[in-house]
This record gives sequence, structure tokens and C-alpha cells, in this order.
Amino acid sequence: MTGILMTQVGTPIIGQAAWLLGKIMDGIYQVMNNVFGVQNIGVCIILLTIVIYTLMIPLTVKSQKFTRISSIMNPELQKIQKKYQGKKDQVSVQKMQEETNLLYEKYGTSPMGGCSSMFIQLPFLWAMWYVIRAIPAYVGQVKEVYTPLLNGIMATDGWQKIMEAIGKEQPILMDPSKYDYSNTNILIDALYKFQSSTWDTLIDKFPHLENTIESTMEQLNHMNYFLGLDIAEAPMALIRSGLAAGAIGIVIAAVLIPVLSGLTQYLSVKVSTQTNNSIEANSQMNATMRSMNIMFPLISVFMCFTLPTGLGIYWVVSAVVRTVQTFFINHYLNKIPVEVLIEKNKAKAEKKRKNKKEVDARNLNQMAQKKTKTIEDELMREEKLEAAKRQNANAKEGSLAAKANMVKRFNESNK
Repeated sequence: MTGILMTQVGTPIIGQAAWLLGKIMDGIYQVMNNVFGVQNIGVCIILLTIVIYTLMIPLTVKSQKFTRISSIMNPELQKIQKKYQGKKDQVSVQKMQEETNLLYEKYGTSPMGGCSSMFIQLPFLWAMWYVIRAIPAYVGQVKEVYTPLLNGIMATDGWQKIMEAIGKEQPILMDPSKYDYSNTNILIDALYKFQSSTWDTLIDKFPHLENTIESTMEQLNHMNYFLGLDIAEAPMALIRSGLAAGAIGIVIAAVLIPVLSGLTQYLSVKVSTQTNNSIEANSQMNATMRSMNIMFPLISVFMCFTLPTGLGIYWVVSAVVRTVQTFFINHYLNKIPVEVLIEKNKAKAEKKRKNKKEVDARNLNQMAQKKTKTIEDELMREEKLEAAKRQNANAKEGSLAAKANMVKRFNESNK
């Protein structure tokens, strides 16, 4: 579904996560609209981001605990790796694996301990990107805004060729050879990407719909504008239009989104890596962290200039929320000695092993019972067959069983 905005993402796992987040987003919008009279997608994006990251606090705590334990465990892990460095024979590889497993057991964790929480979070983080990028696909009241305009466009002779001609140009770039413009979802995809100049073109092509187009624009502006910026447009496009119109305020606000995204991402990564104080300053891991601390913010700045402003708002808010969460989680964990965390981890790991053994024992018992029952059923079936044979062998002359025996003997003799 590359390039399709209105159509909900169908990628396995991410699609389901996006559907769930879309329902939350739609609920937030309805509450804000019906209770507080606020119809602003930017505000809903902020609230959705806060809700999602709040629900992920247990995973964040788990990840930070693993980071703290890893900072103590890594020197021992590096010793094992150095001990077997360059040894590729099967015995050495097996011993290294055994010593590594024993080390992880010693600290009550596993090689996947830090990754499991990330694997759970990633689908939702990607899903957030899809939901914000395709608001009309998930928020019913926003999609309904396009309905009167769609009805008017599709009732006009030659409308499809007109929309295809508009859609293949900037800023839509939806080639008619790849997109079916007879599909209403595709039309909303195209309309959702409209900018000021594109709306003017639409009025020129459908002059009889000028009032409907202006009414749709007014409703969308009311929903999409946040701090003077259209969240459906990219900051780069806003900067160009702002410079052309002499609107310096819009230009400054559009530049601030990517800049704030970079700064907040830098702060978030910086705070999250402060738990590794015990790692040597020149260690490979610390060097990697320093590189990430620079690369992630720079990538964020670049992407925010070219993607819709709504995504930039999401990145800024998510970085701020992560920073605040990490600060307080670290403050909480700093009060707990690492030894205590290790003992708790070991207790949890031991409990999981016991539960696994109990489950395995139950499964084995069930399989044994099932096998025994199958054998008993088979023996009973064979006994019934033998009894039936004996009964047929002594069948009275002229009975149905005697006739069946005669047919059987006839078939066997001919065979």
C-alpha cells in the first residue's frame, strides 16, 4: 500500500496496531469535539502521543532496568568474548555459549531482555506514524468533511480525467497508472495532500463547486491548523508559501518544528544513556551511544522538513514525553541498588522456569493420557472385530451373516 494515505495500512501486526490506535484517536477527537468543542487534529495528536507513551511505561521501566544491569554485566561478558576470540571450533563455540548463558542466569536476565520491550513497542510506534499520516482513514468525522465535495466532483462530466491530471502533478504525485481515481478512498488520498495552490486549481476546474470547495477548505483549516501551521503540509512547503506571501511568522513556525524535533530527540537520547555511568568512557558501547546521540536528531530534522507537520509535532511531543518519563524512571531506579534489581530479576527468572517446567509436565502428562486412550481404543476396536468374526463364522444357514460369508469366500477364491 505504498503511497496510499486514506486506505488503512494492511501490514500484519502494524495494521492491527494502527487500527487500535486509530480507534483511540477517533475516540479522543469525539471527546474533544463533543465535550470541549475542540475540533483540532494537532491537539488530538498530542493527546494520543501522551496516552500511548503512558501505556508503555511498564515496558520503558523494564528497558531501563535491563540497561542498568547490562552496565554491570557487560565487562564480564566482554571477558568471555575476549577469552574465546578467534576460536571457531565447535567445542570453543559451545563453551562460550554455555558461559554466556550462565552469566545471563547469574544476573537474572537473557540476551533478549532489552530487545523484548522494544519489539513490543515498535509496531505501535510505526502504527502511530501511519495513523498521523492518514488521519481521514482513522477519524470518521474528518473523512465526512470530504463527502459533499466528493459527491459534487463525481457528479460532474469528465471528473476523473480532471482529477487524474491534478493528481499526477506536484504536490500530489499520485500517477493515474498506479492509482484508481474511481475509488473514493483514492480521491480522499489526493484531496488530503492538497495545498493552497492545488485548491485554487480545483476551483478553476470545477467552478460550479466553488462554494462547496471553500466550505470544505474552511472546515479542514479549522481542523488541521495548529499554531498557525497546516499539519497536513510539510514544513518545507509552508516555508516556500510563507516566503512567497511574505508571512514571516509562518516561516519561523515552520522552521521551529524540525529544529525542536532535533533538539528534543537529542535530549531524549542524552537522558536515556545517562544510566550507563559505569561503562568506560572509551568503550565501544559508549562510542556507539555518542554516535546515536548525534545521528538520530539529525535524521529527525531532515525528515521533519519533508514530511507532514503533524508527524513533526508527534516527534517533538513523543521526545518530550520520553525524556520526562526516563528522567523520573531513572530517579526512581537510582534509589534501588543494582544488587536488589538483580535479585528480583533472578527470582522472576526462577519463577518462569518453574512455571515452564509445570506446563511441560502437564503437557507431557496430557500427551501420555491421550496416547494411552488411543491404544485402549485401538485394542477395544480389535476385540470387537474379532468378536464379530467369531459370530459370523457360526452364523446359521440362510441368515444374512451366512450369505455375507459366502460372498466373502467367493471373492477370495476368485482373487
